Amino acid sequence: MRVLVVAAPLQGHLLPLVPLALAWRDAGHEVLVASGGDALTVDLGGLAAYDVAPGFAFGRIAGRVLLRHPLLARRELAGRAGTAVVGELFGAANATFADAVVALARRERPDLVVYEPLGVAGGVAAESVGVPGVVQENNLFPAADLVAAVAASGPMRRHRIDPPAVTITVSPPSLTGARPGLPMRAVPYSGGGEVPDWLLSAGKRPRIIVSRSTVAGPGGGDPTAAIIAAAPAVDADIVLVRPPGRLPRLPENVRTVGRVPLDRVLPHATAYLHHGGAGSVLGGLAAGVPQLVVPGPGDRRHNAEVVARRGAGLAVAARAITPDVLTRLVTDASLAEAAGEVRDEMAAMPSPSDLVPELTALGR
Repeated sequence: MRVLVVAAPLQGHLLPLVPLALAWRDAGHEVLVASGGDALTVDLGGLAAYDVAPGFAFGRIAGRVLLRHPLLARRELAGRAGTAVVGELFGAANATFADAVVALARRERPDLVVYEPLGVAGGVAAESVGVPGVVQENNLFPAADLVAAVAASGPMRRHRIDPPAVTITVSPPSLTGARPGLPMRAVPYSGGGEVPDWLLSAGKRPRIIVSRSTVAGPGGGDPTAAIIAAAPAVDADIVLVRPPGRLPRLPENVRTVGRVPLDRVLPHATAYLHHGGAGSVLGGLAAGVPQLVVPGPGDRRHNAEVVARRGAGLAVAARAITPDVLTRLVTDASLAEAAGEVRDEMAAMPSPSDLVPELTALGR
């Protein structure tokens, strides 16, 4: 069988779809990936990839949309716009590559199209060649709400998008509540990178891994300065992953590394501090480590609040990160216990390879 996997041209949108794509490939099927931008600059495990959005620049698209909706833009940057802005943002984004995805589908004739909720060009392609479409969640908002918001946006109204045949839900029920669809474990995939040996085992002291978004943009604030300022008073080692280009002199307990596969690093960490992207949240939960999530634009405030409500971490603004906050992150047993519970819950969900036979039957 031939499967077409479609994601918006951003790493955080494509990488969560890679484990299922690899499971299909490993089961003997042919898998084609359609995306673009920085999503195709990382290791996709040897999957055949097509750039359907050459020159894609999400920043320019977002700037134009937000200028047209200044009041909503303010709410979006505060993380309080729900799906009101994301539909317009990704409607405009999908409009730039939907025709290319359709052309690819008509040429390659897939038996099934899998797409993420903000990559509805995949749904357009499935409709155009008359094959089932499958939506795979890659964030903590309900997939149906996101698909509907993008499909209803002005730029996408000329396209027909039928409801998907199946929706794959990856959100742990204890985190977001039970959702309709086919449950699947969220398997972290970081897109390659080398890991220093010292990160592959636990250290002598607690270790906090700090990562930041792969998408540059306003809002939320960068916690790096606050972390560095607080570090000398914290009995823990702090590792900054892909830190900003300019850094002050670092305290003795702060080190930096380049891009590393966090799914290999986090199991040996005590805690995880990040920007609030859904992939980061689910990756931290899969490793069972407490998280400090910095609320920010888009879905990042929602994600931070979901983690804090579950008790698996803290939601703390960048400017409010202090030695006491970081100390609590690595010493509060209740945070570690809740994070471990969600890890075990996720581990009990079906794996991507478990879903392949059922989805293959759907395509045939």
